[in-house]
Amino acid sequence: MPPTQASPGSAPPQQPTDAAAAEPFRIELGVARQGFDGRSCWVHARAGTIPAEQTGTGNPRVVMTMQRLLLSGSDVFYGLNQLHTDDLGENWIGPTELPTFVRRTFQQTGDDAPPGASVAPQWLLPGDETVVSDFTPKWHAKSGRLLGTGHTVWYRNNRVLGRRPRSVAYAVLDPATFAWADWRVLELPDLPEFTNAGAGSGQRVDREDGDVLVAIYHKDPATETFSVTVCRCEFDGQRMTHREHGNRLTIDEKRGLYEPSLAQWQGRYYLTMRNDDHGYVSVSDDGLNYAQPRRWRFEDGSDLGNYNTQQHWVAHRDGLYLVYTRRGAGNDHVFRHRAPLFIARVDPQRLCVIRSSERVVVPQRGARLGNFGVCEVSPDEIWITAAEWMQPQGVERHGSDNSLFVAKLRWS
Repeated sequence: MPPTQASPGSAPPQQPTDAAAAEPFRIELGVARQGFDGRSCWVHARAGTIPAEQTGTGNPRVVMTMQRLLLSGSDVFYGLNQLHTDDLGENWIGPTELPTFVRRTFQQTGDDAPPGASVAPQWLLPGDETVVSDFTPKWHAKSGRLLGTGHTVWYRNNRVLGRRPRSVAYAVLDPATFAWADWRVLELPDLPEFTNAGAGSGQRVDREDGDVLVAIYHKDPATETFSVTVCRCEFDGQRMTHREHGNRLTIDEKRGLYEPSLAQWQGRYYLTMRNDDHGYVSVSDDGLNYAQPRRWRFEDGSDLGNYNTQQHWVAHRDGLYLVYTRRGAGNDHVFRHRAPLFIARVDPQRLCVIRSSERVVVPQRGARLGNFGVCEVSPDEIWITAAEWMQPQGVERHGSDNSLFVAKLRWS
């Protein structure tokens, strides 16, 4: 269906400050799909780009994956679907259900068991189901494939298992056939801390030699505290293989650090992480070993106001930017203040956000936007994709309708 103009709902976008207006990109906001049935909603809308030289059309093909969430439960996800556009978002085709991502049922251990079951089969019972969630597709230039990463979720009677084997899940799309291969899980070292390990909602970095840097979060079943580690993986176009991993980052606050996103900018690596109370950032020179995490702040030392929600990077030759949510934006009615989405320039030396550069990139209409993605479409165009998550009940009274927003950052 053709996209419609996004409505700002009850909270129109802020007017940018002079400093924000001076940033070298403009924001164009559109909608790939909209509509709410009151029972379920689309979530985890993230996109990846097949370059124009691979499509034969003169334009890149942008593929957006998402999945249904059942509103009557908590994190009750179903298999991935996808939309795609061949005209830079003027028209979208889909959504189309992806057969390789339907829920899989565990019966017993063995070759027929779903991927990831062998990590901790003692925690599973016949009839338990698993699905890939929090998926992020991204083009892998060395192999010429669209590689998506995420993690597994396990259900019993349609409720998330409390103690469960979580694995880093990945899948590959061949642009020649435009079909996804069966998803797999990344085999990690046989250590207790990796029995619950995922790469949900994160951004990865692909090195020039084709190796993939994936930031994962993981925990030992004996603790409630997550840690973040970056893995270097070999990818041959079909399989990812763990080769090494770096130091372990955590903090002794509630659930620790999780949902990391990774970016490379001007030769250094930047890691942003979620914590229940604050967002955190770290930096590395080699991509594997990172400095002690520090809390995200504005340049004047005040707290950014982000908490219990992921943040992601926009890395462009003109600058490094953070996309985030925060308190203090007239958004106390939004679950965990997860809307609107802001973008602001990062000072890469001081590891802080420049307040005067802050702009609203996706407005709030009552629903949360925290599970979003960032997609490089071309060297001068980066998209931020976000689905309105229609929980808790009643968020639609502020104007939300499960729109799949596409905010296009365009450098001229």
